[in-house]
Amino acid sequence: MAQHYDVTLKTLLRDSAGRAVRAATGLSIQEWLDIELPKVANPRMDLLGRALDGSLLHLELQVANDPDMPQRMAEYALGIYRIFKIFARQIVLYAGEPDLRMPGSLEGPRFSFSYQIVDLRNLDGEALLRSDHVGDNVLAILTRLPDQRRAVTDILGKIATLEATKREEAIEQLFILAGLRGLEDTVDKGIQKMATFHDLILSNKVLGREYKRGLEEGELKGELKGKLQGKLEGKIEGKIEGEVEGERRFLRRQLEKRFGVIPEWAEQRLNSQSVADLENLGLRLLDVGSLEELLR
Repeated sequence: MAQHYDVTLKTLLRDSAGRAVRAATGLSIQEWLDIELPKVANPRMDLLGRALDGSLLHLELQVANDPDMPQRMAEYALGIYRIFKIFARQIVLYAGEPDLRMPGSLEGPRFSFSYQIVDLRNLDGEALLRSDHVGDNVLAILTRLPDQRRAVTDILGKIATLEATKREEAIEQLFILAGLRGLEDTVDKGIQKMATFHDLILSNKVLGREYKRGLEEGELKGELKGKLQGKLEGKIEGKIEGEVEGERRFLRRQLEKRFGVIPEWAEQRLNSQSVADLENLGLRLLDVGSLEELLR
């Protein structure tokens, strides 16, 4: 499920108005750079951007403590240098729930390397809640908030003002990130209290179909039993079709957002993938420029 959090965080950080990135790094990004690093064990960085002052900013998103993080960041640093001939400012944004325990440096004989780690729980969530961009508002759920329930209510209130497609996407992103803070029930109850509850659910392509079916069959009994966490495979009436279909459904939604309507050949390719293959595609999604490149 970690890759679902990564994809959601990447999407929000790339598409947001930038307040979240500025709050965490102090830099404003002019453009995001999609490159693949040479001679690196895992060449897919999370985010690399060019700041307004011309410097490079490399962001890695972590939802768990990784003891090998210093080695990974050092490899990324050299990979970026090989391409741009300058060193990027490197920051790990930690969104996990366990206490942050990752080291921020790598030391050896006549060798010293370090990077910055920002625990998102230390950021001022109120500043993100005040943003006019809903993406910033959704990211606020990961930060320091004096009243999480009030914040969820405020976020849902702003989501309710969006047009249907954007509203649907924001709901899914909020549910996914809520899983990192154990706030799924709070988000679920907040939606149920909203006057637009039925509109929010019925307009959602993933939720609406199952919700309507549950109502017709009498199996829902008025409650959202699925938690929509990560894969969104928890159906509203509590029936799970299986891990593969959950992975495929989640990836299909991301592909539609990035590339538009999925052609038949791509649908057939997705239907033939294993769980591991689908997870790998999800990790590569933001690093490719076309559907053909992803599924070739």
